[in-house]
Parts: sequence; structure tokens; C-alpha cells
Amino acid sequence: QVQLVESGGGLVQAGGSLRLSCAASGRGRYAMAWFRQAPGKEREVIAAINWSGANTYYRNSVKGRFTISRDNAKNTVFLQMNSLKLEDTAVYYCAAARVSYVTADTSNYDYWGQGTQVTVSS
Repeated sequence: QVQLVESGGGLVQAGGSLRLSCAASGRGRYAMAWFRQAPGKEREVIAAINWSGANTYYRNSVKGRFTISRDNAKNTVFLQMNSLKLEDTAVYYCAAARVSYVTADTSNYDYWGQGTQVTVSS
């Protein structure tokens, strides 16, 4: 069993930055990802990272602006978000997969955090 707790969301102006954190508890060598869900839209994966941190995946819309990283010694995954846009407004969730390789397949993710709101204002 893996428990995930996100933090770091908030209100930021367009062009600004935020850093999300996800603290994980539980044993296992699992890949991690950040998802987001905007009002009226489906949940989408935006960034994923494998167990070692060597391999990552990014959704096209966030490439070059967002960076996913992890510190396995602290069981924490991060999402650095720069150059934020209005369309980045959403609830952001971290998730842990049942596999150790990087994956954007939602069906591989068994454990979810409660979500943290990110609101980008003009």
C-alpha cells in the first residue's frame, strides 16, 4: 500500500512558477506521475518518471516548462512548473504505478493523492 500526499499548489499569476511536492509512504520501486484535471475535462497525465529518475515523460503542452524529479531518499516526487499559463489551471494529482518503468498509461497507476489546486490568473 502506498499513500501519497501532495502539497505546493496555490494561486499564481500567468508567467509565474510553482513547485509541487508529493510525499509517498510505503515500500516498492514504483514509477510516479503527475496528472491534472481541469473543470469539465478528463484527467490527463502531464509528466511521469521511472523509479531511478533517469527516464521521464512529458505531455507536449508542458514540455520545456515543467520538470518532474524525485528524491528516493526522501520518498518525494516534485513537479517544477515554470511559465505557467491560464490553461494550466487544474487540480493536480500525483500517482504511483505498479511498475518501475516510466509510463503514461493511466491504467498502470494504482495509488493516488488527494489532489492540490493550481490556479493561474491573468
